Amino acid sequence: MPISSKTSSILGLFALCLTVLASAIAMGATVNPASAGAVAKPVPVSKAGPSGYFRTQVGSFEIIALADGVGAVGAALLHGDQAMIASMLKDDYLEPAMIATPVNAYLINTGSKLILVDTGTGHNWGPPNLGHVMENLRAAGYQASQVDLVLITHLHADHAGGLVSPAGKALFPNAIVRMAQADSDFWLSKKIADAAPESARTFFDVARKSAAPYIKSGHWKPFREGEAIADGVTVVPLPGHTPGHVGYQFSSGGQQVLVWGDVVHAQSVQMAHPEITIDFDGDGSAAAASRAKLFTDLAANGALVAGAHMPFPGLGRLRTSGAAYRWVPTPYAAGGQ
Repeated sequence: MPISSKTSSILGLFALCLTVLASAIAMGATVNPASAGAVAKPVPVSKAGPSGYFRTQVGSFEIIALADGVGAVGAALLHGDQAMIASMLKDDYLEPAMIATPVNAYLINTGSKLILVDTGTGHNWGPPNLGHVMENLRAAGYQASQVDLVLITHLHADHAGGLVSPAGKALFPNAIVRMAQADSDFWLSKKIADAAPESARTFFDVARKSAAPYIKSGHWKPFREGEAIADGVTVVPLPGHTPGHVGYQFSSGGQQVLVWGDVVHAQSVQMAHPEITIDFDGDGSAAAASRAKLFTDLAANGALVAGAHMPFPGLGRLRTSGAAYRWVPTPYAAGGQ
């Protein structure tokens, strides 16, 4: 097919450019003359951290995962065959001596209420590694003063420690704080604290300090089993980890998400072996029984889960895997920021 004069001109220009470039390279010239003789400057490493919030939707409810940070526990705290536990952790590229343990909290906007489930560690175990719930709540576009209701799954320091400032002031001044009566009674009891091992007394101390300003203001309101909490919220008793350990199920538009607190501490081990417990469980047998029943239910109904110690954002579902279970994390496309 004959080539038009216009095409011929373009091809000629292209050939000329290639000839000039080849000649320059042969003579040792650089493509960018301005950079000749200049010393390349190192690019500084960015200090910016990853975003600490993740937003998704359950019906009309906005669900925001808030990262508190990442701590660590040793595999020796898990109760089971240590050789098997170490092998399972290494299969997931985790170091048994120091298992990375995320800490997550969850902010739910129901349209009529702003509800925070758990508050992270606060100033107790961080920063820098932990203690970031407040800054991530602000990064997500909210202020602590807007929170109407704080629901505590249990009164361990990594869940209730973020209720107060280092000076003991309430960080959620307009919120009612609620948790199971059994947990409040246990962790705020001076008699039980005095009889506890020295290693456990920090937990009691943090619980008392976290509760103090809310008790003083009349905003500390434990609930009993069966008591209504808020529209679209159901309390799910999950006894064993602590006397009043609970989860909170949020329902909207035929969809649900269960914020399950400390049902799982070591995903790589406890999904396959729900019977394995951890030193932090007050009643290991009851905790294992709660986990086994809940896993069965969740694998059957496919409900969304939000886990305090699951890899951030801690949102996913359970599937059966033979006689065990596996975690199916929520894909990024299902949420976003």
